[in-house]
Amino acid sequence: MFCIAEKRVTKKNTMNETDLHFDVAVVGLGKTGLSCVRYLSKQGLNIAVTDSRDEPPELTNLKSEFDSVPVYLGEISSEALLASDQIILSPGVSLENKSVKQVIEAGIPVFGDIELFCQQAKAPIIAISGSNGKSTVTTLVAEMTHNAGLKTCVGGNLGTPALELLDEPVPDVYVLELSSFQLETTFSLNAHASVVLNVSPDHMDRYETLNDYINAKNKIYYGQGLMVINGDDDIVKAMNEDSRRCITFTLSKPEGNNFGVIKEGDEAFLCQGNVKIINQKELAIKGEHNIANALAAMALASSLNVPFEIMVDVLKSFKGLEHRCQLVKTINNVSWYNDSKATNVGACIASIKGLCELGSIILIAGGDSKGADLSSLTLAVKQHVKNVLLMGVDADKLAKTIGSVVACEFVPDMDAAVSKANQIAAPGDLVLLAPACASLDMYKNYQERGDMFVKAVNALEAC
Repeated sequence: MFCIAEKRVTKKNTMNETDLHFDVAVVGLGKTGLSCVRYLSKQGLNIAVTDSRDEPPELTNLKSEFDSVPVYLGEISSEALLASDQIILSPGVSLENKSVKQVIEAGIPVFGDIELFCQQAKAPIIAISGSNGKSTVTTLVAEMTHNAGLKTCVGGNLGTPALELLDEPVPDVYVLELSSFQLETTFSLNAHASVVLNVSPDHMDRYETLNDYINAKNKIYYGQGLMVINGDDDIVKAMNEDSRRCITFTLSKPEGNNFGVIKEGDEAFLCQGNVKIINQKELAIKGEHNIANALAAMALASSLNVPFEIMVDVLKSFKGLEHRCQLVKTINNVSWYNDSKATNVGACIASIKGLCELGSIILIAGGDSKGADLSSLTLAVKQHVKNVLLMGVDADKLAKTIGSVVACEFVPDMDAAVSKANQIAAPGDLVLLAPACASLDMYKNYQERGDMFVKAVNALEAC
């Protein structure tokens, strides 16, 4: 284990290049990077910050709060890193970055904010990862534990940076959403209960192989806590360790005391073993993928003895998060769904399959595929989609992947996509924004993309 709390004083702290020295360098100045600076400054450490961007998002706040902290911008500074005893790497920066590789080869410890958090956390951790559904399950678990009377702190990859949670009084439980990027640089996680919800190819612009991505996700299961396993995902099932406590969730009838679905005629019930917990129809969130999310959340919450009645109340009232299979509105009996967070193929397929029973789908897709293999999208489109409207840098790649299985049309922007979808939609249809791609080729982030979709849909009703 690395420990950042010990300040070394054997070298001079000066800005001269010949004897430049820092106790720790923070790489990346987004929300996470700034939270690291705040945390480390409380330890009395001599800190440097470096970022490849000329104007990183939190530069103004850093200068306001820590005007004496040296900042190296425009590229990640090898000089600053090599002059540091330890490196805190923001999740957006790859371990394959040339400057980062230099310090690793030099034997300088490199880790992330979640590693720091795990070293200091004094309460049980519920840890949640997966290619899709992380934020939904994190929010569900946090609401379940909170409503059960447990003091709950929630954050990580969702909302509050993990280190800022340490500023609060020690809770009964931490609920953390963790990305593969965060897990790469985490070594001390020993969660009370953890889950990889699912795995589908994502971030292939960062990982050399799918196995590299899988191995990063698998780190969430390190330790001795309860492993919650998706019994319907072969990749996740292979992560199971026979020597560990394990509980599974499945969309089929469960074995033993696991979580799953019991079907009785036209009715389906989410259950644990043979105990029915809630009728599927009572879930406020819709779609097959959200049934799996609900089951995973219940499995995690059960590890803290949250009563079923509390889980049911949350599942009846939780209508989902923005930009995640969100019903914007229904106009002329055409329903418009915003799933801008579907930034990979797996999420797009889950969205299509989750909504296909509600009507024929007109799909709006495209953006930056991040080097992913898109071929698995073809079957879902062929089975459930009647038209596809394509935009963004990888529109051509998507069109070639889908081929002639469905009518495709290129559109220049979101307004044009919504306008065209409105022209071809028939009563009872669904228009679904589920891009299967990242947004950064055209938008600041997936939220802005989703907001543009919502704005365009709302403009239709005003016409």
